[in-house]
Amino acid sequence: MEFFFVICNREKNFIDSSLLEEGVESMTIRVRAGNTTILFELNRSVAAKNLYEQLPLTVEVENFSSNEKIFYPTNKLNVTDTPLANRGGVGVLAYYEPWGDVVMFYDSFSSASGLYELGTAIEGSDQIENLFGEIIIEKIEN
Repeated sequence: MEFFFVICNREKNFIDSSLLEEGVESMTIRVRAGNTTILFELNRSVAAKNLYEQLPLTVEVENFSSNEKIFYPTNKLNVTDTPLANRGGVGVLAYYEPWGDVVMFYDSFSSASGLYELGTAIEGSDQIENLFGEIIIEKIEN
């Protein structure tokens, strides 16, 4: 007898079938500006894979609100089956689909319509607030 576990997101009836895939390597990215470096582990969503495929990128980072830094990827991300970013804090990487920007949170935030989770900082999350100007986003090959 075989058992399968499926994770569902009640709000979007999201089924993360990628958790059933065998041997899927992790997607880790580096965001750097000068001496500041942050590492993010991306989830296995379609949107996260879309971002990963666009790397490397050199873009301007912008301040937004009092808790986030944003940048615009070259191409919009497909949010099909991507989990909503319902709540969180320092280190959450998200995509705000209505404006097409990627968000790096350096403080707590509330859910917003169209805000999708891409991953989480695994190193340097305390440095997100210090990012400014041109940043380089690149893959870290496994």
